[in-house]
Amino acid sequence: MNNSPALKSLAHKVGGMLCCRNSANKYKRLDAKVERKMMEVKRSASRDSNFRSVNGIILRFPQIKEGLKDIRGVFEKFDEDSNGTIDREELKKCLHDLQLHLPKKEIDDIFQSCDVNGSEGIQFKEFIVLMCLIYLLMDHSNSTQTTSQIGSPQLKATFDIIIEAFLFLDKNGDGKLNKKDMAKSLNEDSPWEKPPAHITRSRFQEMDWDRDGKVTLREFLFSLIDWVGIDTDDDNPATEW
Repeated sequence: MNNSPALKSLAHKVGGMLCCRNSANKYKRLDAKVERKMMEVKRSASRDSNFRSVNGIILRFPQIKEGLKDIRGVFEKFDEDSNGTIDREELKKCLHDLQLHLPKKEIDDIFQSCDVNGSEGIQFKEFIVLMCLIYLLMDHSNSTQTTSQIGSPQLKATFDIIIEAFLFLDKNGDGKLNKKDMAKSLNEDSPWEKPPAHITRSRFQEMDWDRDGKVTLREFLFSLIDWVGIDTDDDNPATEW
């Protein structure tokens, strides 16, 4: 990905917010549950990953960006006061209308973990992360019902691609990413030429916003949204590593 000043600034800003608000404690319960769910998904995968390299993920960026556009309409529909954020009551109505049923405590945990600046309101990018986490934690035993609940087949397929990309990067299958995972993934792009250590370190730091040495699915989602350029009209998202 392009190591742009804007991306660095956003990563440092969000990382600072997370650290200042004792993020390790705040997110511990949800992140642990997401990690267990990702491990479960990886173990139950019925086929090999569609991805063979990081470049394969990058090539899907336009498809991911297009698929995530479907969330914009949902966000605007439930942002009833049109202030650019969804508060707890608006989220409650949103999940009720979409028939997304999770325990209240779990929804509260997801809300807090996505509300990175503590404004008590979920902005659009945060809403994407929130919806993907809810999708992951849903009961997927009824595929048709899951599709109708999440909004559209395209959006469901997009979330599946994102989750599969994360699982490809998670080489040891523990539900989170570390620097060794990143190095192995980059090596698969050029097995005959090991990337410099500073490249691996830089890519990892772009995702490790709270600087705890691991990357959760939540952190990966926030980074991915910026990489694909979800708020831009550019059809060519960042593709340079």
